[in-house]
Amino acid sequence: MIPQQTSSPPDAGAAGEIAHLLVSELIQPVAPDITSFVTAMIGPSRPLGVLFYGSALRQPDMDGILDFYIIVEHLSDWPAGGWARTANRLLPPNVEYHERLVDGRMVRAKVAILTLAQFRQMTGRGTLDTTIWARFCQPVRLVWVRDAVAADTILACLIRAVAMAARWAMALGPRRGQPEEFWNALFSNTYGAELRVENNRKRPRAIVQGHEVRYRALLAAAWRADGLSFMVQGDVLVPQVDEAWRRGMLDGWWLRQKMGQPLNIARLAKGTFTFSGGARYIAWKIKRHSGIDLPLSPFAERHPLICLPHLLWSLRQAGFFRRKQARD
Repeated sequence: MIPQQTSSPPDAGAAGEIAHLLVSELIQPVAPDITSFVTAMIGPSRPLGVLFYGSALRQPDMDGILDFYIIVEHLSDWPAGGWARTANRLLPPNVEYHERLVDGRMVRAKVAILTLAQFRQMTGRGTLDTTIWARFCQPVRLVWVRDAVAADTILACLIRAVAMAARWAMALGPRRGQPEEFWNALFSNTYGAELRVENNRKRPRAIVQGHEVRYRALLAAAWRADGLSFMVQGDVLVPQVDEAWRRGMLDGWWLRQKMGQPLNIARLAKGTFTFSGGARYIAWKIKRHSGIDLPLSPFAERHPLICLPHLLWSLRQAGFFRRKQARD
């Protein structure tokens, strides 16, 4: 559990500020192609909602990969096999790859599936997993929602994610600094705790860059809502928390850091069996980065592990590994 710090009472008005800011982001429109893609992808299913997030939201690229989280009430609300649902229950989330033509353009997406209960747990103080709250303290769009009640329950989880992120930002950030410094410290640590291929120095700053006003407002409001004392000196924030609280938080972060990479390695291993559409996703990535078109039979799509030796041989014959060595 995260240590408690009760130096000042929680500010209910600040919680309202957070909710207002997040709602204003959630309802911002997205490109019509994205809306059409999500509507077609859902089909007759009735999840609670679909969240659009990530680099494709920050820097739109319809030729790249879109990122979505589908929040369901029960795992049975989304089409998947029994083994996939069991795996998602044990180590969420499952990830799928979807592609479809929208107005003549091929749109591609990675789609993660979480139940509402999992979403709540993974944005709560007791979780050792940093992946969900660290993503959902960032801007997101609610591109599909079942009803107003579903929208409210999803919003509550996003507020929890912001609260978690701000609390850790105070513990991991400087003793005094501008709001961006606290957020940069947070994202540097969450990237370091996960198995990420992105540059751990450049990417955290890129997340905050261009959104400084948003992150500045959220940090101060979240600290007030949480009852975490701080002083404001111009544009500098100075946390007023005792050392016992900070030490306890840092001890808790040590455990989360140790758990982060094993959790992500376990998810990668699980994904070799549960990543629906994974073979098509890998083939697209290879073509995008090397220009090599790797044809996949229906059998190879369904059984990529069985066909892996043949696929690797095909890549070798096409010169993929020679090109990679030349780039290295």
